[in-house]
Order: sequence, then structure tokens, then C-alpha cells
Amino acid sequence: MSKIKSRNKPDAGALPARGWSGRFGEPMSERMQRFNASVDFDRRLASADIAGSLAHARMLAATGVLSAADLAAIERGLKEIEGEIERGEFVWTRALEDVHLNIEHRLTALVGDAGKRLHTARSRNDQVATDTRLWLREAVDALTVQLRALRKALIDLAETHADTIMPGFTHLQVAQPVTFGHHLLAYEAMLARDAERLADGRSRINRLPLGSAALAGTSYPIDRQRVAEELGFEALCSNSLDAVSDRDFAVEFAAAAALIMVHLSRFAEELVIWSSPRFGFVTVADRFCTGSSIMPQKRNPDVAELVRGKTARVIGHLTALLVLMKAQPLAYNKDNQEDKEPLFDTVDTLADCLAILTELIETGLTPVPERMRAAASEGFATATDLADYLVRKGMPFRDAHEVVARAVRHAEQKGCDLAGLPLADLQRFAPLVDEGVFRVLTLEGSVASRDHPGGTAPAQVRAAAKAARAALDRT
Repeated sequence: MSKIKSRNKPDAGALPARGWSGRFGEPMSERMQRFNASVDFDRRLASADIAGSLAHARMLAATGVLSAADLAAIERGLKEIEGEIERGEFVWTRALEDVHLNIEHRLTALVGDAGKRLHTARSRNDQVATDTRLWLREAVDALTVQLRALRKALIDLAETHADTIMPGFTHLQVAQPVTFGHHLLAYEAMLARDAERLADGRSRINRLPLGSAALAGTSYPIDRQRVAEELGFEALCSNSLDAVSDRDFAVEFAAAAALIMVHLSRFAEELVIWSSPRFGFVTVADRFCTGSSIMPQKRNPDVAELVRGKTARVIGHLTALLVLMKAQPLAYNKDNQEDKEPLFDTVDTLADCLAILTELIETGLTPVPERMRAAASEGFATATDLADYLVRKGMPFRDAHEVVARAVRHAEQKGCDLAGLPLADLQRFAPLVDEGVFRVLTLEGSVASRDHPGGTAPAQVRAAAKAARAALDRT
């Protein structure tokens, strides 16, 4: 995605060419320039602004509003400006408020009156809405690629550990045995839904506001469909008032991004827990950890903690956008200038978190199967398997549940697992128990018995990983 930066610091000095200056009898104060200007951050839209201006100019020429000579001059000037920005030579100034007027001012300096004609039949209101949608569309495409890479990393690791037994938890208490591969694929399933949400939201981002002008449309003979096709928009915004003031697309993206971050945060929390000495389920490579300034033994899982923390930042941006929009009358209001920074930072934060977690999973995460297995052997993880065994023997499930609860209490008093109880002890609670019970009380027997789609049986984990990979390959 385009993240355009310049080595030039914005100049707070006054310039003569404001797009609205003739109405005012005194210059804007320096403090007001700083307060009002958005160019310090919205210059990131420069590439989208140039693309939108080119499509607009070509449409104006095609409909006879601009001459061929003016179009050629505009195309030449915008190409030169694009090069200046890419090389870091473009001089940005707060006196011109935003990315749009900065580029238009420079264009006019380069090509004269043709540059002044570019803004015919449009407003900064529909211009900024178009630029933001173009920029965000590109950002969503890039994030989708990153999300795909993380999903692939999870699938790869899940296939490798389809047989690796670990405890499954509810309430963070040992519940039933699962496999590490099954656990990882739960996160892949979350991210697959996230990818669907991004794709669905992209279709609503990809609608063209340009042509709505300030709020009511324009009296010039424009061809909005031509502009939409050149810029790759799927449809037109259907109402000019809504087109210039709507930021639903940004809010919707921020909501999808916040949910992705919630999923990443849940995984990050598990990495923090798993990598602690008390669990020891995984080790995290040194290059993804930090130490302590006072405790020399420490290896802190800062990547996971930062992902967890940055989730709050993205959720905050979603809240900010919702509050920004909640009381605005139609149509455009200056409030909407405040949509850029939360939107930009949401994209940047999500991109960074996806990248670092993908790298960690691919190259820096080492499962410790023996620690996982040992933990799965604690907490009576096969108690439900014993209840199911009794049900298959003919006992009603509620009775079986009570029998096993008493057996667990007995095993707890003896300091052993259910599988460690003698057959005679088990038969005291349920006479119909026989030697076959010990097959269902093994960890392997427990996971293997969940042999249905969505279950944790190793064969099902491999099938689920294969299906997830095939779905990924189709996107």
C-alpha cells in the first residue's frame, strides 16, 4: 500500500493560492493554520489523489469540458508531481491545508491555467471521499495477503502437530484432551471469517463518490461510470449527500480490523501462557523476546504482549470513528477530517501485528510436546470419556456423570488419575465396568474417539487442515 512520506517538513508560512481565499478579508493565523491543516497526515493519500485527478481530467476531456491541450498539460504536470513525491522533493505546506490543495497548487505552478481547470465539476468533499476509498481499498488488499500468510503458517504448524496431544481448557481448567493441531486450526477458522469480512467490506469500500461535488452533484455533463471504470470501482455511490458525508466504509473496516485484532490478541494471550515456565508448552526464539533490566534470567514474550496491547489501540480507533459520526447532520462536516489518523493507524497497526506473528509462527515458535502431554494427564481430562463409556454400556448419561464425579473425587484423594485407579475401584462405582475401560482412559483413545468433522481426532485434524489449505488456495 502507498505510505507516502516526504523529507520536507510542512511550511507554516502563508501562501497566496487558497482555493477559497477571495471570500476572506484577512489571512489565516498561524495557529489556525496548524489547527486546521491535515497535510501532515493526509499526504499519504497523494498517490490516490493523483490517480483520481487523472481519471477526473480524462473524463472532463471526453465530455468536452476540458480541451485536449489542457488534459495533456494536466497529465504531464501530475506525472511530474508524482515523481517529486516519490523522490521526497515535493514541498508540502500547511498554508494549503491538505494533500489536495498542495497538489493542485503545485500543478498550477507547473502547467498554468490548465491546473486551475482540473477542479471543475468536483469538490474537495467528493475528492477526499474518493481518495480515502482508493487508499483503503489498496490497504485491504495488502492486509488480505498478510492475513493469508498467517493462516498458512497456522495450517502448516497444525499439520505437523495433528497428533500432538495437549489439554483443552474451559475456564482455563483442564477439560478434555485435544491435539495442538486442532487448537491451532481454531485460530485459522477465526481468521478465515476475518478474511470473509474484509472481502465483503471491500465491495462497499469500492463505490465511487466522485461526481457528487460538494453535496448536490454538478451541472456539468460528467460521466461518472467512465471514472468508476478507470479507477476500478464496482459501483457508484447513489446519493450525492450520502456520498460526500458517508464514512460507513471506514467504520466497517475498523470493525473488521478490531475483530481481527481480538483474534490475534487471544492467540497472543495463549502464547504468553504457554511460554511461561509453569506451562512450558512452547518456547519462543530469543529474537522475539526481550530481557529484564534487573533480572538476568528473564525472557519476556514481548511480541505477544504488544499484540495484545495494540488490540486496545485498534478497538479505540473503531470507537473514535463511531463517535465521530454519531451526531453529524448531512452533508460533509469538517469533523470528517478526523477520520484519517485513526484509519491510517488501524491499517499500520494491523499490518505490523500480522507480519510479526506470521514470522514468529513460521520461524520462532517451538512446541514442547512432552510438556503438553504431561499437562493433559493432569486434571482428569478423560473423565468425559469414562462417562461416555458408561453410557455405551447402557447407563443414562446423567447417572454416568454422577458416577464419574464420585470416581474423580476418589482418584483425587488417592493422588492418581482415573487411569491409575485399579479396576476393582472403578467397579465399586459402576459394576458394569470391565478391562476395556482403560482403552478409553488413554489420551490417544480420547482424541481418536472424536472422529467426526470438526473433531479433534488426528485424522480429522489432517482433513481440516487440508480443507483449510484448499480454501486458502481458492482465494
